[in-house]
Formats: sequence, C-alpha cells, structure tokens
Amino acid sequence: MILSRSSRETQDPLSHVLSALGVRSVRSTRFEASGDWALAFPGKARLKFVALLRGRCWMLLPDHPPEALTEGDVFLIGDTPYTVASDPAVEPVDGAPFYAQPGRDVLRLGDGLQTGLLGGSVDFADGDAAFILEALPAFLRVDRASPGAGAVARTLACLEAEIGEDRPGAPLIADRLAEILLVEAIRAYIAMGAEDRVGWIGALADRQVGAALRLMHSEVAEPWTVARLAARVGMSRSAFSARFVARVGRPPLDYLTHWRMVLARRLLCEGREPIASVAAEVGYSSQSAFAHAFKRTFGYPPRSVA
Repeated sequence: MILSRSSRETQDPLSHVLSALGVRSVRSTRFEASGDWALAFPGKARLKFVALLRGRCWMLLPDHPPEALTEGDVFLIGDTPYTVASDPAVEPVDGAPFYAQPGRDVLRLGDGLQTGLLGGSVDFADGDAAFILEALPAFLRVDRASPGAGAVARTLACLEAEIGEDRPGAPLIADRLAEILLVEAIRAYIAMGAEDRVGWIGALADRQVGAALRLMHSEVAEPWTVARLAARVGMSRSAFSARFVARVGRPPLDYLTHWRMVLARRLLCEGREPIASVAAEVGYSSQSAFAHAFKRTFGYPPRSVA
C-alpha cells in the first residue's frame, strides 16, 4: 500500500539523526570521593552526561563561571575540556589516566562516601559528531524545575538501581538506560524553549521551524524550496526564512543540503549502496550535482568514501 504524502508519518528529527549516525553508548563510569579532589578531562568529540548521585561538587569549564552542583543534578558536556572538583580552589590533576585501563570503570578516592557521580557517553562515527554537538551548548545543566526534569530524574533513579544491584543483565540495562538518560536530557533542553538559543535541536521547540525540520527529515529527497516549506508551516517566505535562520543558525536549504550530505556520507561509509543510489536517496537526480555538493560540504569527493 502506498501512502499519500499527507498521510505519511512525520519523522522526528532527533530520532532520525541519532539513528542515521549510528550513535552508540561507549562507556558508563562511576566516581566516588571524599576530602579534597579535582580531576581535569580533555575535550572530546562525543556527548557525555554526568549525574550527581550524592553530595556536592563543582564543574569548571573554559570561559564559564564555576557551577555548583547538588544531588540530583544532571548535565551534558560536549567537545570541551572540563574539571570536576570538590572545590574550585583545589589544583586539578589529569583524570583521564584513572579510567585509561579497559574495565576500570569505578574510581574511588578516600572512603568515597561524600560525593558520588555517574558518567556515561555516546560516540559518533568519525566526522559526524559536529552535526549534533554544534546544535547543543558545550555545557548543559538540566534544571530540576524544567518541564523535562521529572523524566530525567526517573531514568536516573532506574539507572542508579541497576548499577547498585548485581543482577543478570544489569550492565546491558545500565547501558541502555544511559542512552535514554541522554535523550531525556536533550528533551529537557528542547522543552526549555528559550528564544535566544541557536541550533536545530533547540529549534524543535519552535512551532513553525520545528514543523519544517520534521518535514525535511521525513522527506529528505523531496525537492523542497523555501516557498514550499513556508507554505506548509503557514508562514510567508520571508518571515519563515528569517525565523529559520534566527533559530537554526543557517538558511533552510543550507540546513537541508548539509543534512543530506551528512546522511549520504554515512550511507557511503556503510558501503551498502553505489554513489548513484545514495545520490538519489538524498534528493539528487544528477550524480555530478551530488558530487559537487558533497565536495563543497566536506572538501573531498564522495568516491573517496565509497
């Protein structure tokens, strides 16, 4: 059965991107400490969450005032160096070597009774991280009064319970819950709906711009124009274009082309389809036009990936 265009399900852009880019959980870690301590970690092209299970601590980031964290706080960290400390005045040491060994997922300093943190991260295929990381702040704290904070807290409680129990399948469930916690934190960010945020993830909260993003992700190969998108979301062409740029940070068709190229590169890396088929799948009837757009986006031709 072929569905008419109006009856097709609209694709959720966040799910579309996370699924298409093959986002995967990398590792969950725990940190327990007492006394004075400070651990510094380098920036990395991944999305990390840290949840404060008990106690208090501080988060220190470049060009950002120190953040005091209390029990129950959850925050996301993008590609930026950061330091987590018992006090901002404590001189930090490099924290990465403590977790360098495979299987070294728990670090305890002192008796570990004062502060307990849970960390986890998701990784992206080479070169694809920027599409998500650039749409989120380098540091995002989930305000416990925000609309999505309840779901974050419930997921965190489930995750903490799995980690604290020695039951069959607990590591697998913990990994999945870590992924859910990340998505719930991003949902909370979207629900905050601040008008001054720039990036496609935050723009999902905007009624018209979010609707346009869903259209582009649902029908990525459709020959969209700014006028068609504007009409579909009930705006004039000029007002829609200006609002899209203000919320997403780039013009509508520039965003669409960039996503098409990111999606095409992932398909080519997986090696499942020839270049001509990938070009058609992302909306190009001409392979040469596709190759030109691909090289303009990434600086190298699609044949170097396929």
